Amino acid sequence: MAEQPADKKFFENLSGAGKAIGVLTSGGDAQGMNAAVRAVVRMGIYVEAKVYFIYEGYQGMVDGGDNIVEVSWESVSSILQVGGTVIGSARCKEFRTREGRLKAAFNLIQRGITNLCVIGGDGSLTGANLFREEWSGLLEELAQSGKIEEDAVKKYVYLNIVGMVGSIDNDFCGTDMTIGTDSALHRIIEVVDAIMTTAQSHQRTFVLEVMGRHCGYLALVSALACGADWVFIPEYPPEEGWEDQMCVKLSENRARKKRLNIIIVAEGAIDSHNKPITSEKVKDLVVQQLGFDTRVTILGHVQRGGTPSAFDRILASRMGVEAVLALLEATPDTPACVVSLSGNQAVRLPLMECVQMTQEVQKAMDERKFCEAVRLRGRSFENNLNTYKLLSHRKPDTELPKTNFNVAVLNVGAPAAGMNAAVRSAIRVGITEGHNMFAVIDGFEGFANGQIKEISWGDVGGWTGQGGSLLGTKRTLPAKYLEKIADQMRINNINALMVIGGFEAYLGLLELSAAREKYDEFCVPMVMVPATVSNNVPGSDFSIGADTALNTITDTCDRIKQSASGTKRRVFIIETMGGYCGYLANMGGLAAGADAAYIFEEKFDIRELQANVEHLTEKMKTSIQRGLVLRNENSNENYTTDFIYQLYSEEGKGVFDCRKNVLGHMQQGGAPSPFDRNFGTKISAKAVQWISKKLRETYRRDEGKVFANTEDSVCLLGMRRRNLLFQPVVELKDQADFVHRIPKEQWWLKLRPLMKILAKYKTSYDVSDSGQLEHVARHSPKEAETVAI
Repeated sequence: MAEQPADKKFFENLSGAGKAIGVLTSGGDAQGMNAAVRAVVRMGIYVEAKVYFIYEGYQGMVDGGDNIVEVSWESVSSILQVGGTVIGSARCKEFRTREGRLKAAFNLIQRGITNLCVIGGDGSLTGANLFREEWSGLLEELAQSGKIEEDAVKKYVYLNIVGMVGSIDNDFCGTDMTIGTDSALHRIIEVVDAIMTTAQSHQRTFVLEVMGRHCGYLALVSALACGADWVFIPEYPPEEGWEDQMCVKLSENRARKKRLNIIIVAEGAIDSHNKPITSEKVKDLVVQQLGFDTRVTILGHVQRGGTPSAFDRILASRMGVEAVLALLEATPDTPACVVSLSGNQAVRLPLMECVQMTQEVQKAMDERKFCEAVRLRGRSFENNLNTYKLLSHRKPDTELPKTNFNVAVLNVGAPAAGMNAAVRSAIRVGITEGHNMFAVIDGFEGFANGQIKEISWGDVGGWTGQGGSLLGTKRTLPAKYLEKIADQMRINNINALMVIGGFEAYLGLLELSAAREKYDEFCVPMVMVPATVSNNVPGSDFSIGADTALNTITDTCDRIKQSASGTKRRVFIIETMGGYCGYLANMGGLAAGADAAYIFEEKFDIRELQANVEHLTEKMKTSIQRGLVLRNENSNENYTTDFIYQLYSEEGKGVFDCRKNVLGHMQQGGAPSPFDRNFGTKISAKAVQWISKKLRETYRRDEGKVFANTEDSVCLLGMRRRNLLFQPVVELKDQADFVHRIPKEQWWLKLRPLMKILAKYKTSYDVSDSGQLEHVARHSPKEAETVAI
């Protein structure tokens, strides 16, 4: 093992020897719960703790017996891709009584369990906290009644609890995303995309009812992701007279040749008097007032079902490992905590602070303080709502400001799913800001050839769900066309430029920035929004398109692994895209449960390959029947996919056989995932608002033109840890490896040991970046600017 830096903290000193951890799922099920259970079990065993399944949630804890079972490494094999929860979940009335909790405490003590990992919603976690507070009293009562020895009271005096929020509604304050939310959005968007084709055929209006009795997150984000005409959510009821406003909007859209209308209703939707708004009521209203052919679709439990998305698997795996670390580090003084995600950072929050804030949202809604309810939901929710309002309804021309600025939008590089959502958002926000918006066809090459046209609000209708690039995109850089592009900018009087693309887009902006000395036409605000499946752009942790590619890889790996079920032991070698960037291979490996992922950023030699083969051979001698190895396309010029396939085939003779797959361009195709639609929409809106600000700052009234030649007028907008930041492209040069077209530092490399631990390798895991206990942030309305996604 390599020598460890002195300033880093590794968990080798966090031993779980002699400790017992119980894991349970409670309340409503959510996709991804199994990934969390798997991570808790494997991390627990890795640190030498005993791990127990508690079947059927709190009911199993109360009933004891066969409901509490010690588990092994193999117990959680092949559950990563399974929806729901394999250990069962049940609502338990008995646990709400002290007698029930007394039985539960007795059953835990019998097995020496004093560490609980609870995966559930706010009700389940509140129950766990009450159990913890009562623990010492329960033990004393058990000792007095002679059920346990006095020694046991002293030995098991403290109960540690860590919660993970599993809820498709995303209704828990303090976390950006709860386990299951992203998968539920996938189910909704799959249905919406399917309904759109039939609705267009018949010019129908569809009213879709989605889950969310007390929280409108699913309805709001799915409305944002599919460009719905109207959305009803409990936190933000429509104004008085909404019935007429909605019907006017629907008929206006039809008048603009739009052949369908989509209305999304959260099941808990209310009006401003707290009276329910049902999907049937909305349908009857549309039929009576407009006479449109209208249908209702209630999605129901479809949203809870199906396989978890890549995001949920990675989130749950990270949270599961974090939960075990939190339990190992817990002291009698630390409060029961929840492990959650803020941006892409793991955080720990006091459980009861989160529960209290979640309850405050409901209280605010009951008291009809709806602005307060939205604010309490957090920055991400508030920003989703503001972006939806901005994009869904076109103001009349008379109400729009008029700036007379011309802003051009173009795509550069390879296509990435979500580019079209970003273009739609940019065009509509630009029009709302009062600019004339222009679309450039086929990137910089098309720009040089004058393929530029003004584009209107209606032209980008229905773009969010479409994959690829509708504007057309090419990898060509602007250097050899500088004069022609400058001419086109002058002819069309372009005052600002927005480029959506990957590493080529970044290089293109650097070239345009450098050409400012020679061409005044390039002295305008320019902004880049990262969009590439490779996720290799410096200055941003995420790129539009990477999540869709990751889901394609994960789905394909699931199918490939399933193809071997019932056959003899088999190992699959799978090659992913990404250029020299190992993001897709590494994160795909984490999401699909791979045994190894070979990437360029982490050098490997024949000895490591040999060790991996031997490790897999040992695993295959147990009950495990399938192995999965991912390789990034450019991870090593000599250890090719064929070489690795042949090596594994030869060394595994008699134990397993091998198959190889090159996934290729299927990773660039397909409809964008909900995350990419949402991310593309919000990041683009923010980019155009920055352009508007820069245009106002750099407009020279005396000359009647825009002149911007400072470094901070050519920026990349990227997601960094928890915030969206504008960074001058010139300043990012030091952070980029231009030879291999990757950032020099990449956040996801810290997750490499996680995959290895979950695949049963001994490794060192740097916990200096793991979640520290924080307090739940209450932000003021102005703080919504630095938005989480």
